[in-house]
Order: sequence, then structure tokens, then C-alpha cells
Amino acid sequence: MSRSSTPSATGLPFALGAYLIWGAMPLYIKLLTDLSAFEVLAHRIVWSVPVALICALLFGQLREYREALTRPRLLATMLASSALISLNWSVYMWAIMHQQVMSTSLGYYLNPLVNVLLGRLFLGERLNRWQSAAVVIAALGVAILLFEEPGAIWISATLALSFGLYGLVRKMAPISSIAGLGVEVTLLAPFALLAFALGIGTAKGFGSGMGMNLLLMGSGVVTAVPLILFAIAARRMSYTALGFVQYVGPTIAFLLSVFLWKEPLYPEKLLCFACIWAAIAVFSADAIRRARAAR
Repeated sequence: MSRSSTPSATGLPFALGAYLIWGAMPLYIKLLTDLSAFEVLAHRIVWSVPVALICALLFGQLREYREALTRPRLLATMLASSALISLNWSVYMWAIMHQQVMSTSLGYYLNPLVNVLLGRLFLGERLNRWQSAAVVIAALGVAILLFEEPGAIWISATLALSFGLYGLVRKMAPISSIAGLGVEVTLLAPFALLAFALGIGTAKGFGSGMGMNLLLMGSGVVTAVPLILFAIAARRMSYTALGFVQYVGPTIAFLLSVFLWKEPLYPEKLLCFACIWAAIAVFSADAIRRARAAR
């Protein structure tokens, strides 16, 4: 088999597509700053429903989606994952709308390390000495920022923990990615519609003009498409290879925050990022070592 046709190679374009979209997402959200994060969240949920159902149909998962809605235990699990992902989306959008893109970048840099820690706490997975060292170094970086700027770290911590717990819940749910997304947004849709009925929509929102209408409707596409690309990549790539690509998203967000929006990068925050980057380097080196040992 040629190098270009290996599973990781065939999955790489899908993984890059997913993380490039996620990395550039702040550019999209910035176009909606006249609205509240909760109004955008409600639209994101509502418009994700038809996109998710169309994709479930195209990928042959519509039957699985329908069956999931009749299983109470699975629905309870999916309701928990829905709550976690909606929390993640709302904090993420609020942060971008309030010039805290750098904090979102830090949160998603932390996410792989949080996943390792959650695996240790909830799944009984053991940390080797290199993984433990990476977690300690990352914790040191968080402690520095917590001491110097306690008002900012909550964004990064909430994003990392909510997405990490979301992944943990989804890992335990016996449902495929696209059908699962369809169930999640279906469960959230009544709450979004209730919010509109109670007056969450504003005069600057949907109906104010074709441009705004298209942006809000498109939020469903930019929500569902990267998740689908990621699901395809996950089936075609090793966990180690996919782990490296996931740093593309927060790196793009970090560069946008520094060079486009000129968010301040004072010494304490730079030191925090340096600790996180060092932790990622240790974590990644250990992943490469274990992958080579397995081969």
C-alpha cells in the first residue's frame, strides 16, 4: 500500500477540514456580535436540526436516529450530552463576542489533557509518568493564570471541562456520531423555540435582513459539517494521528486573537501558554513513543 493511501492519509483531509473550520469559527461568530450569545445559540440549535437530519439520511443513519428517540435510557444520556455541548457553545460564543478569543484557544489546548485526566478519574485508565508530567505542567500554567487573572481562566476551564465531559458521555452512548448529533439538537430544539417564544429574538436578529438571515441559517451548517468531517476522520485515522491535528484549531484561534484582534498577551498569560505548549509537547512525544512501541 502506498503512503498516500494509508488510513491516516485518507483521513487527514477530513480532519484538517474539521479543525480548520473550528479554528476559523471566531471569524464567523464575530459577524454576529450585534446579537447575544444566547440568541445565536438558539439559532444554531434550530438550524442544526435539518442539517443533521439530511446528513443522517445521506450517511444511512436516519433509522438509528429514529430508534434512539424511542430508547429512554439512551435519551437520558443524550440529554446530558446535549446540556454539556450547549454550555460549551454558549460560553464559546460569549467569549468571542467579548474579545476573549485567546481564552477559548487556551481552553481547547487544555482539552486533550483534560480528556486524559477524565479517563483516569471515570474510566480507570492509568496515566504513565509522561502523561502525569504533562498534566502537572499544564496545571502549573493554569495556576499561574488563576493567580494573575482569575477573571479570565473560567472561560478556558469551562470550555475544556464541558467538552471533555461531553466526549466522555458520548463515549458511553451507543450511537454513531451523526445520528447522535441529530438526537442532541432535536432534544435542544424545544428549549430554543421556547426561548424565541419568550422573546429572546431581537430586532437585529432573524428577519432584519437577508445577510443576517443567511448568517443565522448558516450557523447550522458550520455546526454540523465539521462534526461530520471529524467523524469520518476518526474512522480513518489512528487516535495518535488525530491527536496531533486537533491542535490546528486552537492555534488558528490564538493567531487570530494576537494578530487580527490584538488581544493583549502580557507576560503572565504568555507564561501560561508556554506551560500548556510544553505539556502538549510532552504529551505528544509520549503518544509517538507508544505508537512506535505498538508497531
